[in-house]
Amino acid sequence: MAAKMNPDLKKERDGASFDPEKIVNFLYGGPDRVRRRREVVSLALDDPDFQHEDLNFMSREQQYETQLKKSILVVQKQKELGLVSPEDMGNYNYNGVFKSMSGPFGLHTSMFLPTLRGQATAEQKAKWLKMAENYAIIGTYAQTEMGHGTFLRGLETTSTYDPQTQEFVLNTPTPTGTKWWPGCLGKTSNYCVLMAQLYIHGKSYGPHPFMVQIRNLQDHKPLPGVTVGDIGPKFGYAGNDNGFLRFDNVRIPRDNMLMKYSRVMNYTIQVAGQPEPQVLDYVTQQYKLFPYLAAAYAFMLAARSMIFVYFRSMEKIGRGDITVLPELHALSSGLKSLSSWVMNAGIEECRMACGGHGYSHASGIPSIYMEHTPAATYEGENTVLMLQTARYLMKSYNQSLQGEKLAGSVAYLSGVQPVPAAGRTRNVLDLNVLIQAFQHRAARLVHEAALQLKKERQTGKDQPDAWNAAAVDLVKAAKAHSQYFVVKNFADRLTDPALDSAARAVLTRLCQLYALHDIVNSSGDFLEDGYLTGADIRQARRHINALMAKLRPDAVALVDAFDFPDGILNSILGRYDGNVYQHLLEWAKASPLNKTDVHESYYKYLKPFLEANRAKL
Repeated sequence: MAAKMNPDLKKERDGASFDPEKIVNFLYGGPDRVRRRREVVSLALDDPDFQHEDLNFMSREQQYETQLKKSILVVQKQKELGLVSPEDMGNYNYNGVFKSMSGPFGLHTSMFLPTLRGQATAEQKAKWLKMAENYAIIGTYAQTEMGHGTFLRGLETTSTYDPQTQEFVLNTPTPTGTKWWPGCLGKTSNYCVLMAQLYIHGKSYGPHPFMVQIRNLQDHKPLPGVTVGDIGPKFGYAGNDNGFLRFDNVRIPRDNMLMKYSRVMNYTIQVAGQPEPQVLDYVTQQYKLFPYLAAAYAFMLAARSMIFVYFRSMEKIGRGDITVLPELHALSSGLKSLSSWVMNAGIEECRMACGGHGYSHASGIPSIYMEHTPAATYEGENTVLMLQTARYLMKSYNQSLQGEKLAGSVAYLSGVQPVPAAGRTRNVLDLNVLIQAFQHRAARLVHEAALQLKKERQTGKDQPDAWNAAAVDLVKAAKAHSQYFVVKNFADRLTDPALDSAARAVLTRLCQLYALHDIVNSSGDFLEDGYLTGADIRQARRHINALMAKLRPDAVALVDAFDFPDGILNSILGRYDGNVYQHLLEWAKASPLNKTDVHESYYKYLKPFLEANRAKL
């Protein structure tokens, strides 16, 4: 039975201005190819032979063994299924899968002890601080929740005062209220300082700190009503058992509220927590993510164009015409470098935009980072590739100086556009204006790199030394050339008759955002010779904000149009149904550290350590 769709996510999809399937077909070459792509991908995703324990939970040896087995199966099954075309084999393999700095006492020393020293009364210090300082008890600081990080007022864990018994009753009312990320919580700590919303007679008085025992001091098992465990593997800090914590009617004495600055009897004013906004409604969040969404579309369309250029070039080479090779190599080298540089920056921006959850392997981002950031060096180191592009540009530019007519991607190098008259007004939303701006920058930087190279030669350097001396200018010129190609190609692809008006409109906004964002980030290049003015750059910034507001209702649907099934994306945060939090907890519970309540290391190391320290008190 299909999972119930998250209502917020359903609303986002229902509010889209276009049919995502139209763009799916546009991106992947039409409905027939999309149908075939999904069919072939499903063959792998639904194959029981490829179902296995999450790779993140395996040792290196187990991962190797599993991947070796899968590799053999892929070869066998492709033959059995008759998958012979590169596209089919690529789609089938897409589901194929072909590192601690801090120890478990980290938060005990960095947060637990300082909090006791700073917020406990003298009586409370006498009760707990000496034990904590002497490691007779181990504690952590439990504030962050699964759904609440920096939004402290939004914490959902409750501590309700019972005046009849003079106790506080602790509860975790929702999945999002689960304490999440505290270091040394998962398996090590037996105490924590808990930040919870204080309720007295039905009124909320905001978050307050409470001293809470969570594990039995004799056998280390969780106390009744306490659910605690490890949150699973992360990008790093493998030696730290970051954990989760839930409470079900757990009672603690009134004196367990840390009371140096506040006591229950003094509270008379209610503090109401305001609703938490959706993360994507923050403009700063949009500014982090939307330009990379636009870039993803820009590079995907550039890749499709390059595939066309490649096959057309292979036809000519097959007829003995090898004149197409230099441009093909130069263009592919530049685009590979540019796209992988942007990708690397985008992965990290997305990880940070997810807050702490982006650091967990459950997000899928650490795997993407580790598997794809090497693209800046494999299959050709990016700077070296850019210099190969620059070599072709220098050759083409010199040919233009000799009167030769240039064609293809370098046709624009026949001349540098004149600097516009001061005060000229431009509509920087006009795609032709944007294309001309990128073309002018590329032509000028190629021209200046050529002049610098000539100057270095005139000082007496030989060609390799002169080339090295001018390399920074050469790489910059090659990057500008590649960016010009991407912008022009994006704009050109918008004329495709397969696009309906709604899809064309939203893709046009993405194209404008991609170009304007690069202009603003590289404004010096455009201002340097006066081609664009300060007013133009200010106008571009205003347009970026306006474009993000227009793209906001379509953001989820635009991501949907990449058509990545959950089985491929392998991300709890990126689930199509949007039901993140319950699945995040389920995922964490599957960690090997959570197979038993008490890890064997407790009996080997922690139990004798704690008992010896208690005996000294």
